Formats: sequence, C-alpha cells, structure tokens
Amino acid sequence: MACTVVLRKIRHRARAVGLSLPRPTLEAMGLDDYVEGLKPDEEYERRKLAEEKSYAITDYLDDARASFEAVKQGDSLYGATAPSVFVGRSSYPNVSAGILSPVAEESGADADDYATSGAWYEQDLGIDNVLQYRTGLLNSQRSADVNVEDVWDGFVGTQREVAIADRPVDVEIGLASTPDFDPDQYAQPTANAPSGPNASVESADLTENPHVPRAVEKTLEDDDWRAQGAMVYLYEHGLDVYDVNRVLSVGALGQGENRRLVPTRWSITAVDDTVGQYLRGRIRDAPSVNGVEVRLNEYMGNRYWVILAPGNWEFELVEMKSPGSVWNPDPSGDVWMAAASEGYEGRTGYVEETAGAYYAARLGVLEHLADRGRQAKALVLREVSDDYWGPVGVWQVRESVRHAFEREAADAETLHGAVRDLAEHLPVSLAALRRKSTMVAGLQTGLGDWA
Repeated sequence: MACTVVLRKIRHRARAVGLSLPRPTLEAMGLDDYVEGLKPDEEYERRKLAEEKSYAITDYLDDARASFEAVKQGDSLYGATAPSVFVGRSSYPNVSAGILSPVAEESGADADDYATSGAWYEQDLGIDNVLQYRTGLLNSQRSADVNVEDVWDGFVGTQREVAIADRPVDVEIGLASTPDFDPDQYAQPTANAPSGPNASVESADLTENPHVPRAVEKTLEDDDWRAQGAMVYLYEHGLDVYDVNRVLSVGALGQGENRRLVPTRWSITAVDDTVGQYLRGRIRDAPSVNGVEVRLNEYMGNRYWVILAPGNWEFELVEMKSPGSVWNPDPSGDVWMAAASEGYEGRTGYVEETAGAYYAARLGVLEHLADRGRQAKALVLREVSDDYWGPVGVWQVRESVRHAFEREAADAETLHGAVRDLAEHLPVSLAALRRKSTMVAGLQTGLGDWA
C-alpha cells in the first residue's frame, strides 16, 4: 500500500512537467520497459515563461508593499515572526547579517513555510510559489564583523538566537531605512535567485524566548568541538541539513576562537559536503549493491536519472542544461554540459563546474546507500529543460535526488548498457556524454556506440 502511494505521487509529479510515465509494477522491471512510453504528452503545452516575461512575481510586489505597511509602526516592524536568517558574502570579512521575516503572508501560510526546507518539495511547490515565498521575506540587515565568538547581544546576537531556534521567533525590528524593492530583478530573473526587499536596521529585539534544541545547546556549550564534528552530531541527532546550515551560518559551531559568521551560500555547501563525507565513511567497508538500478525523478523542469551499479564508491554528476533554461538562456544555443566526479577516496578540492549542485546530489545518494548499508558506483544525470525559467537554489537538486529513491527501480545488465539505453532520452548524444563524463568514458564500449 505504501509503495502504491509513493508511485502515484511520483506519477503526479511527472504529469506536472508534461510527461507520460509507464506504470511500473512491483516486480523487477527491465530498463526497456521502464523507459518505454517516456514521451512528451501531446496535450501538455510547455510553459515559455522566460520568453513571454509573464512573471507573476511583479504583481506580487504590490502585495508585499501593502503587507509591509500594514505591520510597520513608525520606524519599527513589530510582530514580525522570523523563520530564518541570511549572511551575505560581499565585503567579507565585513558581511551583511540579516534577519528574514515575512511581510506578504500567503493565504494559510505559517512563518516557517517561508524557510527553505524539504517541505517545499513535499508540498509540490512550483517555481513561482518558491519565488513568491522568497520575495515575501524582508531582509532586515546591517554590516557585521564575522568574528562572533561571544556576541550574544545587539542585532547580531538577536540574529544568532533566531538561527539556533527550532521554530520561528517573534521579533521587534527598528528600521533605519525604507525597504528597497527592485522590480527589475523579478522581471528579468537571472542565475541569482530573486530575493525580497532589504532594509537597514538600527536594532532587533526578541519579544519571546526562543526554543533551542538540546543538541544545539550541547554544541554551543562545547567550544572545543571542531565545526565538522558538531555538524555531524546535529545531523545524527535529528536536524536536517537545512537546520544545521542555519546554525553554522551564524557562527554557533566550532572551536571558540574560530566561531565566525559564514555566508549562507558557503554554509549550504559546507554542510552538504561535511555530512556527505561522514556518510561516505559509513559505507566505506559496506558490501556493494547487487545489480544495476536506474531511477527517474522530475521536478521544476529538471529531470534526474540516478544510476547505481555494483562496485566500490564512485560518484559523478553530469548536468545538461538546455537552451532557453535559466542557466543557458540563449534559446538558439547548444546544450551546455558540466560534470564533476570523485573516486573511492573522495575529493580534495572544491567542485567548480557543478558547484553546490554536486554536493547536494551526492548527499541524496549517500543518504540512501547509508540507510541500506551498501556502497555503489553512482551516476546522476541531470537534464535542465527550458521549463526551469527561474533559479530556486540547490535545495531542489537535493530533494529531487533524495526522493528519486522512492521510485521503483528499473534494472539493467551493466552500467554501460543502462547508459547506452538512456542515451536516446537525453538531450545529448552518447558520444558527447562520453566526452564529458569520466565515469561513462571509462566504460567498455563497442564501435557501434560511437555512431
């Protein structure tokens, strides 16, 4: 029964992006059966939002302005409930420290709905929904030095208390400037995800006591604990990477003299990478999966093929970004490809081409393998279509790969055979994929595969 519910849920997602998926059985499927019928739905009209400039976000700004005026009292924003924080990276080590609070609440939405989390995937939010949440958050900010070892008063102290709480906290914010709305960033979204209005602040004060999880209190109290160990401890004690990221970004982890504000974009990758390395260590001596497993998931105009094959741990992410997508905006251009990989011992340097998406996808794979007590060669093929018209962040990569493992797996005789059979469903040729992918290039091939 549970399996049926999961498959029905995934089928609904596929219909949402215009695909007719084959209905898998509970028995093992061959890859040919799995991909048969994976064709565009003729009744589905692909959205061309980027070309038509039909962004609902611009209309939403009027609601944001009106809602802000409704809660503003003089120079203060009273009764704001802050679900999250933001730390900018420009001018480091003097960064922009911000408290995020909703000023344009969606009907029926709670404050914690505005915080980035896996719940957005569970709620099946679309790109426009996510951008509406993002644009509805006021970033009340001020410049701050990154060294915050004993800083628990003033604006930065309030920001840190908001971040370590496990639920939104009521705050009173004293504004020093009028919020700045920039409609252009919503009408012309780029690879930088649009955000809500910004305002400089004089002060921020809690109007209630935050509830801090015991595990977070423990890491705060132990200032001899290195940040990596503290991150893993929080993860193992029930905090998802979204929560750990928030705690890390406000300098609440690590040895005392090293506690610093960490720009949000950096902290997201740091947590994904650290937890991923920990999970890789857990499966290091685990037995291999028994056969080749192929899974598919779709979300927000992104298609993910996740392939596991017998062998020691290896991982590769290959991205194929279609012309007209947000990362490859020229509709007449070629598919843009990027790839990054690691072997049994992992990586030593930062991934440049695929950046944070690499660590987010790898985490999803490693969580699944650790849960099974297995290791494998893992290849993730990500196709970004022109339906991905606005950037929402690497969280959707993480959640899409995580939830791919809810799918019934198709099987194949070999990894090479799986890749060969999938090639006709990709926006690039097998030869192009082999030129870009280290893992695919290493597979045994025949002359016919180069045709």
